[in-house]
Amino acid sequence: MKDKVELVKEYLLSFQNAVCAAVHNEDGTGKFIEDRWDRPEGGGGITRIYKGDAIEQLGVNFSHVHGDQLPASATDLRPEMANKSFEALGVSIICHPSNPYAPTTHANVRMFVVNDKNDGSTHWWFGGGFDLTPYYGFEEDAVHFHKKAKAACDPFGINLYPRFKQEADDYFFLKHRSEPRGIGGIFFDDFNEKNFDHSFGFMRSVGDNFIKAYQPILARRKNTPYGERERNFQLYRRGRYVEFNLIYDRGTLFGLKSNGRTESILASLPPEVRWEYNWSPEANTPESRLHEFFLKPKDWVHLKPELSFA
Repeated sequence: MKDKVELVKEYLLSFQNAVCAAVHNEDGTGKFIEDRWDRPEGGGGITRIYKGDAIEQLGVNFSHVHGDQLPASATDLRPEMANKSFEALGVSIICHPSNPYAPTTHANVRMFVVNDKNDGSTHWWFGGGFDLTPYYGFEEDAVHFHKKAKAACDPFGINLYPRFKQEADDYFFLKHRSEPRGIGGIFFDDFNEKNFDHSFGFMRSVGDNFIKAYQPILARRKNTPYGERERNFQLYRRGRYVEFNLIYDRGTLFGLKSNGRTESILASLPPEVRWEYNWSPEANTPESRLHEFFLKPKDWVHLKPELSFA
């Protein structure tokens, strides 16, 4: 298993570099701050933060940690693995663009290895996915994003995209608001189907297709003219993002409960945000259409928008 973990680590570090290069090429004005850190209980990571003109804040975090007790938040499907020795490695990405017309995006790919000292067995699985959170929705963006999500899944089973799209719709949902966080994408956990090569290949496909899914949208929207109204709505909707990350996000909860590096974990939060008591948008506005149309789960892949990406 050690050799397999090294293969995963090699990919994750290359994926971190690829995401950073793609975003820097799209923005080109800022610089990365790199922070290498160690975890007292074992392991560490590399945090990269970017700020530029098009990107208000990007976090691309690699971590590889191990310990004697796996927090229960690491998996819902294998509660019997809680509190056993573990190794976890992954890359998490959160991009908050400056322009309200450019959506926020999140991606994560990860691997867990658990050793059961009682019977000497080793268990492993992959998890991750990517999703999109628009503030001002565009049908062609949603279709493009979900087509790339489907392209990531299809070589490994035509049943995976509908399965993991539904998982994303269920997972990225604010129960206390009774609304989705965005337009979803794909989300998977506890994935160890067929064999290691198959499962690892699927994780790589998700990572590789994330860049293809998001970069064209950022390129298309980053220079759209906007004013104070759009900026205020963006900051208001970012509040929903903060609520989800602090209440429901498994990666955030795992990091905090496993004594991860708090500064890196909370790098997923937007640099500016606002809440307004009992506010709702006026009817028949672009702001109201976000909730009335885009924040309703749809078969985005088969939607026919007026415009589309090549």
